[in-house]
Amino acid sequence: MSDLTLQKTVTIQRTVLFGDCDPEGIVYTPRFSYFSIEAIQDALSLWLVDKPKDPTKKTTKSGGLRKLMDHGILPPARAFSLEFHHPVTWDDELSIKVWVCQITERSFSFQVEAWLKTSRLSETENILAFTARLTQVCVSRENHQSMALPEDLRERLSALLIE
Repeated sequence: MSDLTLQKTVTIQRTVLFGDCDPEGIVYTPRFSYFSIEAIQDALSLWLVDKPKDPTKKTTKSGGLRKLMDHGILPPARAFSLEFHHPVTWDDELSIKVWVCQITERSFSFQVEAWLKTSRLSETENILAFTARLTQVCVSRENHQSMALPEDLRERLSALLIE
């Protein structure tokens, strides 16, 4: 495994685009779920690789989701929570930190913290913008029934767990 696969937290950088915002330049509420899920999938892309990425090969944004599905599961969301701490605006630079926070027999959860280095709405630096938590359950790809977390996936995620 590469060093990235053992890194317990992954921080994804994201610039807020014009299309993420309302006419006043404030991020639309539903976009925060996209920011969170995209960051989780990017983290999974790093955590679940068997060998380091070849920079010359094209990668898809859904690589983390595909890696989960390679374990024979479909990972639908069972729960998603989001808490806003500070407004986020067009052109803001988000640092979105992701980690594995819980593992059960049939589910696994991720915690997300998004930080702004600066904001045009505040003179403070390093501002917590939002937090989120996503719990995904294991469903068999074959029969669409609930199933236990596959052992190889449990081992990989357990090595990353921060409680």
